[in-house]
Amino acid sequence: MNDRQDPYDRHHPHAAQEQQLIGYDAYGRPVYGQAPAQPAAGQQYQQQYEQQYGYDHQGHGGQQQAYYPQQPQQPAAPEYGRQDYPQAPAYGYDTQQTRQWIPQQATPEPPAPAPADPRPPRLAQVPQPRRAEDGQPAPDYRTEQFAFIDQPDEDSEDVIDWLKFTESRTERREEARRRGRNRVVALIVVLALFVVGGAGYLWYTGRLPFLDGPGQKQDAAAAAGPQKRDMIVVHLHNTKKGGTSTALLVDNVTTKKGATVLLPNTMGVPKDDGTGTALGKAVEDGGLGVRDSLDSVLGTHIGGTWRLDTPFLENLVELVGGIEVDTDTAVPADDAAKIPAVGQGPKQHLSGAMAVAYATHRAQGEPEAKQLDRFGKVLYGVLRKVPGDPKSATVTVESMGQILDPSLNAQTLGALLARLGEHAKEGAYRTDVLAVKPDGTLTDDANKNVVKEVLGGSTTAAQAGTAARVGLKDATGDDKTQTAAKAALLNGGYAFVDGGKADKTQPATQITYQDDAQRAKAVEVAKTLGLPETAVKKGENAVNADVVVILGKDYKPS
Repeated sequence: MNDRQDPYDRHHPHAAQEQQLIGYDAYGRPVYGQAPAQPAAGQQYQQQYEQQYGYDHQGHGGQQQAYYPQQPQQPAAPEYGRQDYPQAPAYGYDTQQTRQWIPQQATPEPPAPAPADPRPPRLAQVPQPRRAEDGQPAPDYRTEQFAFIDQPDEDSEDVIDWLKFTESRTERREEARRRGRNRVVALIVVLALFVVGGAGYLWYTGRLPFLDGPGQKQDAAAAAGPQKRDMIVVHLHNTKKGGTSTALLVDNVTTKKGATVLLPNTMGVPKDDGTGTALGKAVEDGGLGVRDSLDSVLGTHIGGTWRLDTPFLENLVELVGGIEVDTDTAVPADDAAKIPAVGQGPKQHLSGAMAVAYATHRAQGEPEAKQLDRFGKVLYGVLRKVPGDPKSATVTVESMGQILDPSLNAQTLGALLARLGEHAKEGAYRTDVLAVKPDGTLTDDANKNVVKEVLGGSTTAAQAGTAARVGLKDATGDDKTQTAAKAALLNGGYAFVDGGKADKTQPATQITYQDDAQRAKAVEVAKTLGLPETAVKKGENAVNADVVVILGKDYKPS
C-alpha cells in the first residue's frame, strides 16, 4: 500500500483543513467541498512590514529581499464532541521544534477579489465518500461532525410579499364568493316568504280553487246571520226627454260587498191612503213618501233619497275624469238635443254627455229592463272612479253644485260612494234588475234572490211599534173578493203589501209566517178576516211581508 495517506482520510493532517461538510445531496448523503482559504499569518506580517518600511513584495526600494519570521500557527479550537488526534510532521519537519527565523521568498501579491456573484452559491462538486473496501473499515460519521452553511436568500422578502399578496387575493375571492352565496340565499328566502304569504292570503280570502279559507268561512257565517246594510234610493230625472229611472245603492257592511238594485217603473207601491200606484208615477209626482212605500213593499230600511238630474250626472262623470263602459248598443247622435254619439264595444270611454246619453237610451219597442241595465253600468263606472277617501269623495259631491235632499247630506253621500267605490274596484259588487209581474207585484225569484239576499228584506225589518206588514195574494180568481180582503186589512190598521194574483186557484185560505215572533200577529190577521186559527201555520212567505194571506175560495167577505 502507498505510503501517502489518502487526502480524504479524516486522520490525514491536512484533511480537516481542506475538506469540510457543505451540505447534503437529494438522497440525504453528506457533501464535502474545499473550504475557503484564509490568509496566513506570515503574509499579514509581510504586508504590514512593506507598508511600514516602503518595501513591496518584489524587494524594491534599494533593499535586499526581506525575510520575515514565520509565526507559529495557532491550533484550531476543538469542535464540540470532537477528539484531537496527533498530527504527523508535515513534509518531515516538526513544526513544534521550529523556533528560528527562516528566510522565505517574497510572497506574491494576492490577486484582486473577483466581483461577487449575485446568484446563490452552488454546491461544490466533491467526490463520493470512500466506501469500505480491501478489508478497511467504513468511515464513521456522526451528527456532531456536520455543520450547515447559511445561504442568505436575497429574494426572501419578495417571496414573502408575493405570498402575502396571493393569500390576500385568495381571501378576497373567497369573501366575494361567500357574499354572493349569502345574497342568493337571502333572495331565495325572500321569494319563498313572498310565495307563502301570497298563497296564505289567497287561502284566507278563499280565492284558491277548491279550497275554502277561514276568511270565506267567516263571510259565509256572517252572511247566514244578521247583516247590517246601508242603502239609499237614487231617482234619475231626464230633464231633456222626460222620464225617470230608480235604483237602490246597497252597502253590505257585514260582508263588505256592494250592489245596485234597479227598480222598474211598473213596480207597484202603496200610497198614503192605502191605494196602490206605479213607482214611476209616484216619482214623477214629486216622490213624496216613495221611500216609505219601498220600505213597506221590500221590507227594507232606506236611509235617504238622492235625486239625480241628468245635468248633475254629467257633471259627476266629468269630475271623475270620464268612465269606461262595455256598451251593448250604439247610441246615435242627436244634434237638436245635443246628444253625442256613443260607440258599441267593450271599454268605451264616455264623457259626461255621452254617459247621460247611454244611461237614458231606450230604443223603440225595447223593454225597460234594457234601459235600466245601461243606467246600472253608468253607475258602476262612476263608482269605480270615485275616490276611496271619504273626504275626497265628499269634495267631489259638493263640486257637483247640487242641492241634496234633507235626508241625505254631502258627507253621508260622499262616504257611502267611497265605500261602494272600493267594493267596485275589488270586484265585490253586483247589479240586479228587480223583476216584477205585469200587475206590478214582485216575482217569486225576485223575492227570494234579490229582496232577501241583496236587500235583506225580511220580517225583522219592521220597527217596533209600527203596524205589521201583511201581504195579500189572490187565489180565488175573483177581483171583488180580493178588494174586500184588502179593505178589511187596511181598516184593521195593517200595512198592505200587494202580492198580486196566484198562478192557480186553491180551495182554502192560508195564512203563513216565517218568524215565531210573528205568530201572534198572524192569529190577529186571521181574526180580522173572519178565518179560524187553524188557517195559520209557519212556512215560507210567498210575499216579502211579516204575514202573508193567500185567499182561497172558502173566504167569504163579511
